[in-house]
Amino acid sequence: MSALEQTLLSRGLVSPAQLEEATRAQALDGVTLGQALVSSGALKEEDLIPILAEAAGLRFVDLDVFPVDSRVAGSVPGNICRRHMLLPVAREGEAVVVAMAEPGNIVAIDDVRSYLGAAVVPAVAERGALDRAIRRYVRSDSEIDSIGQSLDSTAREEERTVTSTIAEVVQEDSPVVRWVHLLISQAIHDGCSDIHLEPEELDLRVRYRIDGVLHEMQSAPKSIQTQVISRIKIMADIDIAERRKPQDGRISVNVDGNSVDLRVATLPTVWGEKVVLRILNTAAVQVDLRKLSFSEASFNRYKQSYTKPYGMILATGPTGSGKSTTLYATLKEISRPEVNVITIEDPVEYRMSGINQIQVNPKAGLTFAAALRSILRADPDVVLVGEIRDGETAQIAVEAALTGHLVLSTLHTNDAPSAVTRLTEMGIEPFLVASALDCVVAQRLARRLCERCREPYAPTDAERNLMREDWIFREPPPPQLFRPIGCSTCANTGFKGRLAVHEVMTVSKELEHLTALRKSTRELNELAREQGMISLRQDGWAKVAQGQTSVEELLRVVA
Repeated sequence: MSALEQTLLSRGLVSPAQLEEATRAQALDGVTLGQALVSSGALKEEDLIPILAEAAGLRFVDLDVFPVDSRVAGSVPGNICRRHMLLPVAREGEAVVVAMAEPGNIVAIDDVRSYLGAAVVPAVAERGALDRAIRRYVRSDSEIDSIGQSLDSTAREEERTVTSTIAEVVQEDSPVVRWVHLLISQAIHDGCSDIHLEPEELDLRVRYRIDGVLHEMQSAPKSIQTQVISRIKIMADIDIAERRKPQDGRISVNVDGNSVDLRVATLPTVWGEKVVLRILNTAAVQVDLRKLSFSEASFNRYKQSYTKPYGMILATGPTGSGKSTTLYATLKEISRPEVNVITIEDPVEYRMSGINQIQVNPKAGLTFAAALRSILRADPDVVLVGEIRDGETAQIAVEAALTGHLVLSTLHTNDAPSAVTRLTEMGIEPFLVASALDCVVAQRLARRLCERCREPYAPTDAERNLMREDWIFREPPPPQLFRPIGCSTCANTGFKGRLAVHEVMTVSKELEHLTALRKSTRELNELAREQGMISLRQDGWAKVAQGQTSVEELLRVVA
């Protein structure tokens, strides 16, 4: 019996029968014992790798928790790391520890040893964790070249057709071109939602918004500011000569086989044009509505509304609160071959198959209101309006909801009841709002605590008092909460990913009556709570009690 078989049996990881079956498969199919065990389901691959490393007398490194030295990780070019699937992770004296998917690869070890001029200590790492670590720590010329080649071919064609002066600038400043490409690729790999390029008096500041919080990443010399902004404008197909007014555009890139769109907005400031690139990952629309962290009660209330054949559903909240993702996940839920779904957006953020999507074009006279009128003549069942910005659009949307259509849209308000008064302020008659509006979902995004490093603690008296003010659940507030600590998995922030906090208000007959009487937002809010609406703070406290987020994070996003 081999050392591997003895280890597996002694630790109870497999039974003798499973081991015998895997050995038989090994003999018949010519695979390794480990492959046979994984294929049969007797053992998970992530459990097998540490055992194989131990049996071979090698060190195993779990890169999801191992404290990788970023300076050591960046000491080997990215093309070597990606070609051989390896990453230097630490220095031990004069030697360098290198995590490898294939520690027996002598060629890879020789490449690293000759480049570093130091001894190499190979260690075993799981391939998926190794790939994630390379994405996080490796910044190299090869990565720049990769993203440069993957930029959408349309952008390259547009670059060739611009005036000779612009073409000369771009060609002469090829390092600027590579810098822009690297900026975009890093943002996508780091899970960034927005890139901010902000001109200042002495330099060009770059900030990434990750998990809803802005992080200053780097600064560029002031001398390349004009070339950087020109490069982005060329890629986004917007007027490079216009610097006095805001402009909007779009860039498409393909990174690691995934299609990613970027929405570009320019804004003139005293030190030059600020550029914001919103990263629209098309994978976001594949999210199941049930996975958007709705509580059971809030989801049931929401489901009662979006399964109706007509009425108006509004998602409210500030920019970047996930309203579009919620509405697209809702469309994914209700879109079927027998349902005609048409959207009017500015811009079209996510492209979905089976749905007719229209891009607003004010220059051509295609405004929200004009497009909405045309949509209603195209026999729609479900209409999504990107945003209700004015009284005319609101009026047409309300009328559509009253004439047998399901209308989904967004509105900028602080909470769900405020949507009612916002529509009446736009000039919509209160009795029409009362009849058309069926549901309002207010939403905020909070950072999710990293499950690997979150720390339990007993809440303070001040935190208990805050919870008691909003606590409506049957069980008492928990004696234990969690707070962020920070580890290598979450880049020492204590948070990884985000979750939504919801407030779902369904419009009952009593709420319709108060709306028609032009009652205040406070009165609408009180009645909605009496009828079972869970407020943003109450839903947030429930997620704090479950250990999903922290008290400070909740208070940051919800007043």
